[in-house]
Amino acid sequence: MIRTSSIPSYIPLLLITTVGCGIGPSTPDDSSVPASAPPPIMEAEPNNTGDPEAIRPFVINVPDAVLDDLQNRLARTRLPDQLPGTAWDYGTNRDYLEELLDYWQHDFDWRAQEQMLNAFDQFKTTIDGLDVHFIHQRSPHENALPLIITHGWPGSFMEFHKIIGPLTDPTAYGGSADDAFHVVAASIPGYGFSDKPITRGYNPERMASIMGKLMERLGYDRYGTQGGDWGSIISRWQASQHPDRVVGVHINMVTAPPPEGVDDPSAGVPAEEMARTLARQEFFADERGYSNLQGTKPQTLGFGLNDSPAGLAAWIVEKFMTWCDCGDNVENGFTKDELLTNVTLYWATGTITSSTRIYYESRYTPSSRPIGYIETPVGCAIFPHEIFIPPRAWAEAAYNVTHWTEMPRGGHFAALEQPELLTEDIRAFFRTVR
Repeated sequence: MIRTSSIPSYIPLLLITTVGCGIGPSTPDDSSVPASAPPPIMEAEPNNTGDPEAIRPFVINVPDAVLDDLQNRLARTRLPDQLPGTAWDYGTNRDYLEELLDYWQHDFDWRAQEQMLNAFDQFKTTIDGLDVHFIHQRSPHENALPLIITHGWPGSFMEFHKIIGPLTDPTAYGGSADDAFHVVAASIPGYGFSDKPITRGYNPERMASIMGKLMERLGYDRYGTQGGDWGSIISRWQASQHPDRVVGVHINMVTAPPPEGVDDPSAGVPAEEMARTLARQEFFADERGYSNLQGTKPQTLGFGLNDSPAGLAAWIVEKFMTWCDCGDNVENGFTKDELLTNVTLYWATGTITSSTRIYYESRYTPSSRPIGYIETPVGCAIFPHEIFIPPRAWAEAAYNVTHWTEMPRGGHFAALEQPELLTEDIRAFFRTVR
């Protein structure tokens, strides 16, 4: 069963963000969630401080009712057939999903993962009418540089749990105090414990504005940004919006089109770089079905994924498998606990639909202005199994690239898959702009 062992006693009760939910082992049966009751979900606690800009401590405490409902649904999973002799080529492999779902139901310990995440200093604050959830882990080193790191889809803030410690306290991990950061890791609105937007228009530009306001509210007028996936795009928008504040942008997913006005995009590009770019473009051509669905009909997709934990896990885990540098076994890159912690965050908060709307908004909500050339120094970490990799010349036409690292291994979810490589590259880049 999904374990629901008691929340650590050291967490003050006043900080528990959900009320009326007992914590303790439970074995759900058919009566644990009445058939007439709406499916339980972790509800956000309103800001009752009287100060709309208050920064409020937050502790994760998913109600038992949500976990019981999840267990009931897992017990009633109805899997589709799979053609003999197929694996991941048609989509999520049934054999692996069945194994993962069995682990989710019988062995996965959510409370242990909750405790791990609660070891970080977490908060909420209201920005543009939305509660934004974030980790704010300050360094013990006086001259640390503030750094906001931003996730993408289908990830979450938990992707960063392996790099926050080394970034904030490098001396504890064999590094130098000169490389220390005050780390902010926020949940994008519509993801995790941040509020879901209730109006149209939350494209990457608007998300970046919220992240910039968050850093301002925390008192940081000089900081760096870092991200992959949507976090990469949001990080660059922050630099575009606040060139006087953002000292550097580090990204581990580089998006750059062929330079404008160039008849031959391959001109001046080394042959091996061009071949790699074309190979990744060919790869993504077979991958972009999810993007087309989420960018056009996210609501329709959401009805299924929000109702079925098996469907949700299949949709998300397929991307971790396909986008990682893990051969034919997703667990060469991630543990079952890591995969399921991320999936459970989406399930418990009911945010799979709201998380996908950024694809729709990026298509149909025009930016207020072009992002333009990024004058701020940009560092690029190129992991070989990233979903697309432009030639360096294309990136240099769009950004002030001052740092470029060709990684020996790794894929799309670098912070989770290759934390040491990513950490060291972040340190190396920001040494040049502190």
